[in-house]
Amino acid sequence: MEAVVFVFSLLDCCALIFLSVYFIITLSDLECDYINARSCCSKLNKWVIPELVGHTVVTVLMLISLHWFIFLLNLPVATWNTYRFIMVPSGNMGVFDPTEIHNRGQLKSHMKEAMIKLGFHLLCFFMYLYSMILALIND
Repeated sequence: MEAVVFVFSLLDCCALIFLSVYFIITLSDLECDYINARSCCSKLNKWVIPELVGHTVVTVLMLISLHWFIFLLNLPVATWNTYRFIMVPSGNMGVFDPTEIHNRGQLKSHMKEAMIKLGFHLLCFFMYLYSMILALIND
């Protein structure tokens, strides 16, 4: 059973790594003026909820399977994603808003956040891979 938990977590983590890379590429395209702000934000906002759900599912799964260290490691990122989604001002298009993305360095902060998430998901990928191998050996 433990191996199944880590296989699912590993697959979910692969999807989250893909999303982080997609966010970085799309934000880089906006930074270089390859796409306009409206299309960039609509592309990114489409993936905010799947990212939130994917990360929350893994966090809850680690809580249910009593992997406390991994749960506590994932909890701040899941909380941040939820907070960011809930605190979208009314009238905005979503977490990424085309009217505000160039104001006050939001583009740079979104890019930095995507890079940090990519590093976090890569760290989690190798932790899940190691834990999966241990669970398969011990079973």
